[in-house]
Amino acid sequence: MRRHLAALASWETSAVYIDLMAKFVALLRAINVGGAGIISMSDLRDLCDTAGFRQVRTYIQSGNIVFTSSLSEENIKDKLDRALAAKLGKPVGVLLRSGAELDAVLCGNPFASAAPNRVIVLFLDEAPPKTALAKLRIPGREEVILRGREVFIHYPDGQGRSKLKLSFAKDGTGRNLNTIAKLATMARELE
Repeated sequence: MRRHLAALASWETSAVYIDLMAKFVALLRAINVGGAGIISMSDLRDLCDTAGFRQVRTYIQSGNIVFTSSLSEENIKDKLDRALAAKLGKPVGVLLRSGAELDAVLCGNPFASAAPNRVIVLFLDEAPPKTALAKLRIPGREEVILRGREVFIHYPDGQGRSKLKLSFAKDGTGRNLNTIAKLATMARELE
């Protein structure tokens, strides 16, 4: 009987621990772009494992990490900031979202009829003021919508041709909807 109770107590503790592990996606700014902030994805996974994150996966070479952690968003961001700065010798922007937040971004896409590779979402640490778009000059056919900590931009002629400047979002990082959908799927697949 005692052995059974000890096994049950151990199982219950494990179940609670697993339930406390939240799913996160870290979006790194200026990683492996234009020769800056070069780090292999295997080194990035090792860095995250060493920092204590679990089930670490990366997606493409532009600094997308999916993992679980029991830490708060603030503590995760701080750990990643410090570890990346130590590894690369300079600060790296880390934008963090939960798996559920990425799902909400996909559901809240205001450009649902646009090609997903023509819609970029800029992720910010904090929501800019509601007046951030008031002075924005749109040089072409781009459309911009602000929703909380995300800025949705439709580039009908492609991002590479655009002259659009978002001064309030200089510390953010962007991903197209195809990448966001893949990261959200990867987060959902974590145990």
